[in-house]
Amino acid sequence: MTIKRLLGPGLALLVAAGLLTALWMAFLRPVAVAVAGSQRDVAVQVFGLGTVEARIASKAGFKIGGVLTDLRADLGDRIARGAVLARLDDREQAARVARAEAAVQQAEASLQKAGAGLEKVQVNYANAKRINERRQKLVQTNVTSVESAESAEAAEDAARADVDLATSDIAVARANVSDAKAQLRQEQAALDFHTLTAPYEAMVIGRLKELGSALGAGEPVLALIDPGTIWVLAYIDESKAGEIRVGQPAEIVLRSLPGERFKGKVARIQPESDRVNEERRVEVAFNRIPDNASLGEQAEVYITTVRLAQALLVPESAIIGLGRNSGTVWTVEDGSLRQREVTLGHRLLDGRYEVTGGVPEGAKVAITLGSGLRAGRAARIASEPAP
Repeated sequence: MTIKRLLGPGLALLVAAGLLTALWMAFLRPVAVAVAGSQRDVAVQVFGLGTVEARIASKAGFKIGGVLTDLRADLGDRIARGAVLARLDDREQAARVARAEAAVQQAEASLQKAGAGLEKVQVNYANAKRINERRQKLVQTNVTSVESAESAEAAEDAARADVDLATSDIAVARANVSDAKAQLRQEQAALDFHTLTAPYEAMVIGRLKELGSALGAGEPVLALIDPGTIWVLAYIDESKAGEIRVGQPAEIVLRSLPGERFKGKVARIQPESDRVNEERRVEVAFNRIPDNASLGEQAEVYITTVRLAQALLVPESAIIGLGRNSGTVWTVEDGSLRQREVTLGHRLLDGRYEVTGGVPEGAKVAITLGSGLRAGRAARIASEPAP
């Protein structure tokens, strides 16, 4: 009985001491807090998914219909500008060109004949004019008769009319030559339409017809792209696209090469967004187009919109009551915990926010929200912030 009486108060003291220790551990012992540190040269990026496309793409076909007799391009071929891609059967049109050439020669011969005729009547006119002048002088001196003088004058008038007629024949012959040459150019142009050439430095991505195919006018034969205009068409959430500008640097990750990042830049921002998905279409060009880029391949795009010279970054999980541009954070000030409402700036892709105001000088912002945080409680910094 004496031992039990002695142990009773001792056990009570031990329990009380344990409770006091637990109370101190839970509420009085300084809590270790990890804090954020200021970082330099922070890239603020916007992420988007897209596909590899070509800015210049076309389906090449003949302006006229016909039978395909020659096809010189295949999938993957690189074609120089102006190189022959395909031909249609042109025998009938070649015959029309030959006929038009003959018509030009005939018209030119007629022009030469009309020219010779003009020279002849001009000589006759000059002779009739001289005879008439002499007869008119002679009739004044009664050396010749009036009837002879009048006949000479009529002969001169007739010769002048022949000159006018021959001159008109020359004009008609020249017009016939011009018409024949125009017809020849038209037939030659139609003959050229039987040959399909590359409109630019191209790569063949589709062979749509084969030899012997009967084609209608404008029916595509080959699908072409300009390989120098390959870029990525990315879709960016409208809420994140406000700061995107043409010329901003970007990084591109192709699905086929997930471990490699290709440098690029924003080449164009389409003026119309996707109304259904609420996304903006942004075209990002490669600084160096990958040799194995495949059209339609999925790609990730990271556009750097801003570079922060220095920034205090806090993870979203450490912000209480996160609003549009503000939230509440825990701070360590003079060895104790405080709560501060802060203003927020840019959000990084990893979920961290830029703290732009509301943190007193010398205060440190907590980056984790553990248990035991209470305003006024003693706190110590768990680790020094990274430089």
